[in-house]
Amino acid sequence: MTADTDGPAPAAERAGGPAPRRGRLGPPPWLALFFLLPALLFLGIYVVYPILFSVYRSLWDAPGTEFVGLDNYARMFTRADTFIALRNNVVWIAVAPAVVTVAGLVFAVLTERIRWATAFKIVVFMPMAISFLASGVIFRLVYEQDPDRGLANAVITTVQDTVAPTGAYPGANPREGVPLEETPQGGYRLAEPVAPGDTVTIPLVGVNSDELASGTEHAARPQADPDGVAGTVWVDFTRGGGGREGEIDATETGLPALRVEAVRDGEAVATATTAEDGTFMLTGLEGGGYTLRLAASNFSEPYNGLTWLGPTLITPSIIAAYLWVWAGFAMVLIAAGLSAIPREALEAARVDGATEWQVFRRVTVPLLSPVLMVVFVTLMIYVLKIFDLVFVIAPGSVRADANVLALEMWQVSFGINDQGLGSALAVFLLLLVVPAMVFQIRRFRREDS
Repeated sequence: MTADTDGPAPAAERAGGPAPRRGRLGPPPWLALFFLLPALLFLGIYVVYPILFSVYRSLWDAPGTEFVGLDNYARMFTRADTFIALRNNVVWIAVAPAVVTVAGLVFAVLTERIRWATAFKIVVFMPMAISFLASGVIFRLVYEQDPDRGLANAVITTVQDTVAPTGAYPGANPREGVPLEETPQGGYRLAEPVAPGDTVTIPLVGVNSDELASGTEHAARPQADPDGVAGTVWVDFTRGGGGREGEIDATETGLPALRVEAVRDGEAVATATTAEDGTFMLTGLEGGGYTLRLAASNFSEPYNGLTWLGPTLITPSIIAAYLWVWAGFAMVLIAAGLSAIPREALEAARVDGATEWQVFRRVTVPLLSPVLMVVFVTLMIYVLKIFDLVFVIAPGSVRADANVLALEMWQVSFGINDQGLGSALAVFLLLLVVPAMVFQIRRFRREDS
C-alpha cells in the first residue's frame, strides 16, 4: 500500500467533475488597454496618421487632384537640389556625429581630472538649454564678415594684425601722371633712378582723413643734402577745390610713418620713415643711382577674416555650431558611462605599467564602446533631421549650398507649394532614419536582456 503524498484530492475531482481553473493574477487585459488608450490615441494622431498621410499624399500631384503614383519619387531624384541636399547630408553624417562624440569623450575625461569639474560641465552643457533657433541666431552673428561684429573674424584679425600689421595707408595710390610704377610686391617705385643730393616729391591720393594720424602737419618742401636723398610724400588734394596737381600747396598735409627705401641690385640699402610733415632723408648712400621705393607694407590691405557664410565654408561653419550645441549632451552620457567603469580594471592596467594614454585607448575606450555607440547613433538620427541651424545660419544667397533634406522638404512643401513632392521627400527622409532607429532599439533590448 502506497502513501498519497499529494494530499487529499479536491472534492470536485473526487466526485468525478472537472478541476476548477486557477484565478488570473493582476488586472484583466482590457483594463490595461483602457489606461493605455489615451497614449495610443495620441501616438496615432500625432505619429501614425501623419506618416500614413504623407505616404498617401506623395502619390498625388502638387494640388492633390490627380493620382501620379511614383512620379514624385522619380522627379525627386532628377532634381539637382535634391542631390545637393543628399550630398550635404552625407557630409553631415560622416563628420558631425563622430566629431561631437569625440568632443564629448574628451570633455567627459577632463571632468574627472580637473577640480572645477562642476563649473566645466555647466558651461559645456549650457547650450543644450538654448533653443536651436536662438543658437542659430548667435552663430549668425559670430560668423559675420565684419570683424567689428563677428566674433570669429575679430579673433582671426587680431592675431593676423599682431603677426602682420595692416599698412598705414591701404587705399593710397599715385596721382595720375606721376612717374610711379607698382612693384610686383605691391609697393610703388620711381621710374627714374635717384642719386645723393637729389630731392623728390611723391604726391599720393586716395587717402581717407580717418587714416591720417593725429598731429599730422602741412607738407613741407624737401631740403637738399649732398650726402643723401631728400623727399616729401604728401596728400595731393586740397579740400574745397583749387590747388595745383603735382605741387605742394599750403593747405595740403604730409603723410607720416611711411617707409621709404633706396634699392640697389634688388636689395634695400637704406631706409627712412616720413616725418609728420611727410619729409624723409635717406642717408649713408654711396655714389651712383638708386631706385626709390615705397615699401609694400605701407599699402597692405586690412585682413577681414574668412568668409564663414560663403558657399565654401557654410557647411563646416554650421557643423561647428552643431558641435557647440550637442557637445554637452554627449559629455553627460559618456560621463555617466565613465563613472560606471570598474576602477579595478584601470588600476590593474596602471600596475602592469601602462601609460595613461594606453589605459585610455586600450581599457577606457573599449569599456565605453556601448555608450559611445549609443551617443553616435543618436546623434546620427538627429543629424539626418537637421533643419533649424541650417535655416537660420545660412544666408539666402548660399542656402542652396548648405541645403539638407529636411530643409529641402520644407522649401518644396511650403516654398513652391508642391505638397506631393514634399511628401515624397518626407517619406525618403523617414526611410533613411528608420534603420538607425531600429539599430538603436535593438541595442537597447540586448542590453536589457
